[in-house]
Amino acid sequence: MTNTKRSVAGAVPHLGVRALNRATLERQLLLRPARMSAAGAVEHLVGLQAQNVKPPYYALAARLDGFAPQELSRLMADREVVRIVTMRSTLHTHTADDCLALRPLAQPALDREVAHFRKGLVGVDLDRLGRLARDLVEAEPRTMKQVREALSREWPDADPQALAVAARCRLPLVQVTPRGLWGRSGQVRLTTAERWLGRAAGEPATPDAVVLRYLAAFGPASVRDMQTWAGLTRLGEAFERLRPRLVTFRDDRGAELFDLPDAPRPDPDTPAPPRFLPEFDNLLLSHADRTRVVPAEHRGRSWQGNIAYRTLLVDGFLAGLWRLEEDALVIEPFERLGTARRAEVTAEGERMLRIMHPGTSYDIRFGTVRG
Repeated sequence: MTNTKRSVAGAVPHLGVRALNRATLERQLLLRPARMSAAGAVEHLVGLQAQNVKPPYYALAARLDGFAPQELSRLMADREVVRIVTMRSTLHTHTADDCLALRPLAQPALDREVAHFRKGLVGVDLDRLGRLARDLVEAEPRTMKQVREALSREWPDADPQALAVAARCRLPLVQVTPRGLWGRSGQVRLTTAERWLGRAAGEPATPDAVVLRYLAAFGPASVRDMQTWAGLTRLGEAFERLRPRLVTFRDDRGAELFDLPDAPRPDPDTPAPPRFLPEFDNLLLSHADRTRVVPAEHRGRSWQGNIAYRTLLVDGFLAGLWRLEEDALVIEPFERLGTARRAEVTAEGERMLRIMHPGTSYDIRFGTVRG
């Protein structure tokens, strides 16, 4: 059910924060566990942030009915999903098809990253660097240290770290298994997506197609929202081309939001059960205006410096942090939770633990309120 009201101007429907929250949670499979395969969820969500190994597994545990970590691990072992740098120049878990199609779209953001290291790349022919690095990693998967050392022999006066960054940004490098498998460990070793997947990239995704997929997973949203998610600029042209196929709204600040006409926009009073999300979950990172999930009073509380925390949603909004200790799931709410809320959070914590750590006994403890 769509729940909107007319803006003051009377022309464009208005969506308040709770309406945006429920719509986004529905698209993100967080209002109820979805009956969907892990591969289907990774595709629908246009990838999962994967700066660390475990977050994609916890992200799916929060979203899917019947998920087991081994399902995603098998997909990775079978090369049906891969870990590759794409949106926002950050590591994501993508389906093989999306890996090949989306990586070219992210190239402008990666080119900007290389530009930040230009002082360390004086005299370096980046096209030649790309060819040498491709030959190196396609001969056999290499660690970034090996890539850095090999390129430094070619350009001894260049900054070794800048050379490595340039290689990572110029080539579609995937992290090969066992890195990323559940319950396994391994160094980060890299090869090209084409070599790992055994096929050449086809037609790259068009901005218009990705706008539609972004709205299906994160909408309703503004142009700035999608640019934040993608790490790209000038996407307004794609939205304008698509405008006849989309519907528009205004948020509380008057920003124009776009959406798919038939996308779900639940009633703002739709119940939203607690959810335990991993660090770097895309739900919290994929809008310029994050108030649809992060209340203004809690802005900046899900990370410190370069460290991101695992987050707790209560009633659909960021409401605390959580961590696993040796024998306990420790929950640190930002505000005191009433008896009923604590019971709901505890039940969801038990569900998450059954999925992610079956056969292991954990206490569930509520830590000090992080006021």
